Amino acid sequence: MTGQPNSAAARDVAAVLHPFTDLKAHEEDGPFIIDRGSGVYVTDESGKTYIEGMSGLWCTALGFSERRLVDAAARQMAELPYNQTFLGRSHETTIALAERLLSLSPVPMSRILFASSGSEANDTAVKLVWYHNNAEGRPGKRKIVGRRNGYHGTTVATTSLSGIPDLHRGFNLPIADVLHADCPHHYRFARPGETEEEFADRLAANLERLILDEGPETVAAFIAEPVMGVGGVIVPPRTYFEKVQAVLREYGVLFIVDEVICGFGRTGNMFGSETFGLRPDLMCCAKALSSAYLPISATFIAEPIYRAMVAESEKSGVFGHGYTYSGHPVAAAVALEALDIYEERDIVGHVRAVAPRFQEVFRSLADRPLVGEARGVGLMAGVELVADKAGKRPFDPALKVGAYLMSRAREYGLIVRALGDTVVCAPPLIVTEDEIDELGARFRRALADTEVRFLKDAA
Repeated sequence: MTGQPNSAAARDVAAVLHPFTDLKAHEEDGPFIIDRGSGVYVTDESGKTYIEGMSGLWCTALGFSERRLVDAAARQMAELPYNQTFLGRSHETTIALAERLLSLSPVPMSRILFASSGSEANDTAVKLVWYHNNAEGRPGKRKIVGRRNGYHGTTVATTSLSGIPDLHRGFNLPIADVLHADCPHHYRFARPGETEEEFADRLAANLERLILDEGPETVAAFIAEPVMGVGGVIVPPRTYFEKVQAVLREYGVLFIVDEVICGFGRTGNMFGSETFGLRPDLMCCAKALSSAYLPISATFIAEPIYRAMVAESEKSGVFGHGYTYSGHPVAAAVALEALDIYEERDIVGHVRAVAPRFQEVFRSLADRPLVGEARGVGLMAGVELVADKAGKRPFDPALKVGAYLMSRAREYGLIVRALGDTVVCAPPLIVTEDEIDELGARFRRALADTEVRFLKDAA
């Protein structure tokens, strides 16, 4: 690895284990170290500035220099830096945040259970489904259905629910009682000539068949993101969720909606559930809840589930679940301030105003020779690179075409993320049209370099 023995890069390699990283390559190449940020820009240790086209991990919605969030944290830190919510203890800021979230919910909800990450929130939802069914006398109704290419976190349960085989390998996953339904990606999985509506019909029928084959008395819940983020910004086909939800209602299967990426404006509504007409029984959010300034997540719980939980906890005198940092007052204070900013500045309205420009930047790439599909909604987009446009043939994964484009984008001062050979972009929600245009120009330069490098492999 290059760098001086006592450099930050060398110290990182010697001490830090990085998630979602090629560990061997990291030992040789070292880290990409960011020193500071402002607005939609971040600056590395050498002083080079980049457009942060991924909002960190889809999360820094209000950018990297929102002083109000810093001040909110400082005020709460000085007043009460920590409080727990075990054993009935609480704090005004935590109470106010729960009330605020319930008022924003796309469907009526009863209670909020706080944690620190989206993984924890989704894992909690699974436990609550089981707790609810045990309370209702249905202990055998415990199977949870995820989707191929879906992503829900990295706990044992949420990695299992994620339908990405690379996350399962080496970890003895998935666990029992986890099923996977079809990925709703029309471009990749529709039959020749099959419309979006017909594709949705087929996927809903396949889900019904899966439930019947397993036995409806054993299938407890279905979990889905409104838009598959880590799966490659896969926007659901028309009528898909309408038809899937009808199947869930028919067989008494609860609906867990994972709003970790889509929540708080990313799709052009406060929640992706509003964009796509979802009616969750449990809903999980994190990331933009605090604009990622502090770790916090929330699981929304519908009244029938909460009432069953009360009955079940009465048997032993305790609801035996929670986290040390559930409802942490400083994280809650920052989240409340973030929600104030979303409302006062009409961030959702801003997303709606600039999203057409953002989507056009990426959809204008659809005719480029390596682009199979350019897709997205709101301020999230994905560009799928293929070796053969007509046949939709992917590149050999060993070529790492998406990773090459990502590296070229970084050279031009743009941070995007390669998910296999789909390169995705989700800038902070405060991005302006001028910044979108500059983002697009840098992406096009990176794509042009990728074409030069890989067109021969596509021949």
